[in-house]
Amino acid sequence: MVRVFIIAVVAVIIVSIGFAIWSYLEWQPNFIIVNGGESVQVGPVKYIIEHIGEHNGDEKTSPEHTFVQISIIAENLGKEDTRMNGGQFYILDENDAKVQPVYGNFSENDLLNDMLEQHVPVFYTTQFDIPYDENKQYRIGIKPTKEQASMDIGMVCIINC
Repeated sequence: MVRVFIIAVVAVIIVSIGFAIWSYLEWQPNFIIVNGGESVQVGPVKYIIEHIGEHNGDEKTSPEHTFVQISIIAENLGKEDTRMNGGQFYILDENDAKVQPVYGNFSENDLLNDMLEQHVPVFYTTQFDIPYDENKQYRIGIKPTKEQASMDIGMVCIINC
């Protein structure tokens, strides 16, 4: 009787460890690392991110430091329309300091929020207010929206790769 109980306890422990390893591996983010100008697919959306340059804003919005501006080409490769918004993007410096984009009307293509139709590429720009140093490396992170239900995170090196 004791032997059956010990075997049952060991079996439960082995099954629990197996389930824990499976769920850990299943829910780990999948980092996809590319250089600027190369395509990266995050969930159902393919992105091409490039560094445009730096600017000091306009008469309505001026940065605390310097605006680093990027271009975003996005194409929905999925079977349904999906949402894209500026909150999906962030910039990381060499110290992994994360900065969200600054919204404004700096160009007619400034990204705020949009619905991506299937297989229709769109072009947007956005900018980040950071203490820019031309000798540091900067990367753009791309997170999927909740409705895209993906564990992919795109990392695009845009400066000093």
